[in-house]
Amino acid sequence: MTKEELVSMQIGRPDEGIRKKVQANWDAVAKPLDGMGAFESIVADIGAIRGDESVDITRKAVIVMCADNGIVEEGVSQSGQEVTAAVAASMGRQESSVCRMAKVAGAKVIPVDIGIAGAQNIAHVLDKKVARGTANFLHRPAMTEQQALSAVAVGMELVQNCKKEGFTLLATGEMGIGNTTTCSAMAAALLGLTAEQVTGRGAGLSDERLKKKIAVIREALIKYQFGQGALETFRILQSVGGLDIAGLVGVFLGGAGAHIPVVMDGVISAVAALTAERLVPGVRHYVIPSHRSREPAAARIMEELDMHPVIDAGLALGEGTGAVMMFGLLDMACEIYREHTSFADIAVEPYRRYPL
Repeated sequence: MTKEELVSMQIGRPDEGIRKKVQANWDAVAKPLDGMGAFESIVADIGAIRGDESVDITRKAVIVMCADNGIVEEGVSQSGQEVTAAVAASMGRQESSVCRMAKVAGAKVIPVDIGIAGAQNIAHVLDKKVARGTANFLHRPAMTEQQALSAVAVGMELVQNCKKEGFTLLATGEMGIGNTTTCSAMAAALLGLTAEQVTGRGAGLSDERLKKKIAVIREALIKYQFGQGALETFRILQSVGGLDIAGLVGVFLGGAGAHIPVVMDGVISAVAALTAERLVPGVRHYVIPSHRSREPAAARIMEELDMHPVIDAGLALGEGTGAVMMFGLLDMACEIYREHTSFADIAVEPYRRYPL
């Protein structure tokens, strides 16, 4: 796949007829109209995406892209690159935070080495390594054009594999020291904002390191002079992005193509979703937001995508934990939707909708 072929992809809209059926089914549940709030529209979104008014989300998985970032050479992170491999190994053992949460949610965790700097294979972590981390983007583009395309293709391929295995709901996660720097650089370029407007403390930077991080991003924006348009979006991804973000772009594209809803995690996933939407308009209609990250870029991206996450708890753990938390909430909402008590069951006159 070339970048020209990538941006020429076409995405259709979810099934609006199914959406209306799901909304009508909600109105038949013995509850006040719109009593489940945003969850009624989210469940309708999932039904429309899947083309199925039964809204089956029983088989769930979170794809966690793990990769290192060369920009850590500039002192923008509190931790070293060895932490990426260590956390990925913990995922392989099903011991990391997202694995503990996924067990409760009844979901499978699929950890993927798409760009960890080390050469070793990590037990029970899917080896899809495109490169041993990215380059330091202050010196040269983070990825070659082919590396970026290959990482996107990995994400799309994983979605196809999940569809073959019968998964009906996916989520995105990531692990990579330095990836809030790549994410912030991409957000600034995509949204036309300054480094100061989108850059946060990540895993807990000191004031001094935060200033360094902002300065690094500012320098990169000056260096690359990004423009607008789909091909420029790809150049942003290739130049200052990460292999994990590129892989997640592929997951969002793959979800849209396969009509599988993808639950978006925090700010790293959000910038990947925005990138996918800018590359192939229409992808956003297949994305389900989960939580509002405390990183400054998150609110800006949500506004751009016109998305409204239902969880607002200041989460910043990563790994896909916020998206997996959303799995549990969706299960409860779908339980009410599918196994509901009707108005006839309780001998109550149904509520009626009146024209506004």
